[in-house]
Amino acid sequence: MTLKARYLFLIAVLLFAAVPLQHISGQTSSGDLGLNTIVIDPGHGGKDPGAPGKTKATAEKHIVLNISKLFGQKIKDAYPDVKVVYTRSTDVFVELKERANIAKRNDADLFVSIHCNSNDNPRAFGASAHILGPKSTNPKNNSDYFAKSRSVAQRENSVMLLEEDYKTSYQDFNPDSPESVIGHSLMWQANYDNSLLFAAEYDALIHKSPYRESSYTGIHQDVFYLLWATNMPSALLELGFISNPSDYAVLSSADGQEKIAQSLFEAFRSYKKKFDASVGAVPSEEVAPVVSDSKVVTEEDDAPYYGIQIMGLARLLKNGDPALKGLEVQAVKAADSNIYKYVCGKHGSRELAEERLSVVRRKFPDAFVVKVTGDQVSRVK
Repeated sequence: MTLKARYLFLIAVLLFAAVPLQHISGQTSSGDLGLNTIVIDPGHGGKDPGAPGKTKATAEKHIVLNISKLFGQKIKDAYPDVKVVYTRSTDVFVELKERANIAKRNDADLFVSIHCNSNDNPRAFGASAHILGPKSTNPKNNSDYFAKSRSVAQRENSVMLLEEDYKTSYQDFNPDSPESVIGHSLMWQANYDNSLLFAAEYDALIHKSPYRESSYTGIHQDVFYLLWATNMPSALLELGFISNPSDYAVLSSADGQEKIAQSLFEAFRSYKKKFDASVGAVPSEEVAPVVSDSKVVTEEDDAPYYGIQIMGLARLLKNGDPALKGLEVQAVKAADSNIYKYVCGKHGSRELAEERLSVVRRKFPDAFVVKVTGDQVSRVK
């Protein structure tokens, strides 16, 4: 370590004495122990599409937003007392610095940034977890992972170039300089174990369906600005390669997104149990999901979405009924009607629903795309 680095390290030690230890101890500013707040960060957005998909609707920014919302909703359903915050909930551009600030303002106990990977080689595939650190921790990947084209961190950090006055905003951040990170080193060490723990919980799930294990699969370290700028356990997750046809088919499908969101939730659930136990928190009682045979949508459910209507009947069918041919549906019934409209899938855009339509029509040839707003279903022409 150079003399300059040692000097900076000494300053960091002195400054660290004044740093609140809520995320080291697991205690929030309100005094509650345990994991009480998670910030979910859907990558990219707005003028930054992220990695391109086959259509505009399947660009990375749309895929990760859909999955992030599904992930967050699962947490809300299972743990009503856990606060779920999104850095964005619509297709808007949010600066990297502001994403980190959102996590800090909300006193987050965990920060999870959701992304899709991309590579010039379409054969590259697989999911991966990334935490703050100088290099990969996966011995199988070693430095080869980062030698391919640009590293994941370089690609994700490059988003800052889209921001106005980025040279001023990020002048203290230099991932190539150890001295740039040393002021954060003690906070990084304090959160490293928990960041690694969450990454490991996710990694344990990405070796099986709907994921496929590859040389990219595993836990990696690099200097991501987002992880460098936060002061809590954090991880950046790459859900698969949007540039790989097989990964893309999973990432862009409603079924694939649901399965990925479920795996994210399972990683969160396992991590929360271990984190809460480590800080002596009273275990949160998970609310068991209500398994209904088919969800009946009423006028109170007003978040609009696109789906595929397969039939309309005057009686309520249960999911699993042979008439549904294995499809999971919402039964949408208007207050002034006695007809249940059976809608398959919940998509954030018409384009995503239309991509799924050909698959549904193999079972229901007359199926068509609809927009659902509350209990109103309208056909999209």
